[in-house]
Amino acid sequence: MTSKQQSSTHTNLNPTSKPIQRPISTIRLLHPHWTISYSPNEYINKPQPKPLHFTSQIKLTFTSLHTFNSSINHLTSKSMAGRGKTLGSGAAKKATSRSSKAGLQFPVGRIARFLKAGKYAERVGAGAPVYLAAVLEYLAAEVLELAGNAARDNKKTRIVPRHIQLAVRNDEELSKLLGDVTIANGGVMPNIHNLLLPKKAPGSSKAADDE
Repeated sequence: MTSKQQSSTHTNLNPTSKPIQRPISTIRLLHPHWTISYSPNEYINKPQPKPLHFTSQIKLTFTSLHTFNSSINHLTSKSMAGRGKTLGSGAAKKATSRSSKAGLQFPVGRIARFLKAGKYAERVGAGAPVYLAAVLEYLAAEVLELAGNAARDNKKTRIVPRHIQLAVRNDEELSKLLGDVTIANGGVMPNIHNLLLPKKAPGSSKAADDE
């Protein structure tokens, strides 16, 4: 038996079976082009046509599963854009402080940090630093107003510790609140006992009454 006859016997083992057909079309995806191999219903022994190459604008969407470690910082579109910024937004939203929300000048966030760092309590509520900041701002404004009035009475344009001392000691409530407080370079309140004042002459008083 020749080699040709031997090969024919291997290819046609069952003469009653139909020849094997190729699929109608075979598509293979290559980057960056598509490659389409098109072969109509034909037998294996016929030659296969050459594949066609062309550029396509088709967009593909793949669904995939990802596994991340807990120690990895996940970067989302919001975090990648920066603090308070989101991708695609026209104008970034400005961060609003708690002091501006409460209408105060004293820092609410800093007071909250001091309250937590001081361990005054196990828990610090959200309204506690706002309340404390409002009280401190009121007291500071009250002392500042009275000290400004004392500086104006002394014909000065700058508030010094002496003016603060006069303002606090002349106010009954502030003097009681700051009774144990010593103001540096504040001096003392002017107070001369009546017994130490010079006595008036009796003749001068009668002359003043006659006039």
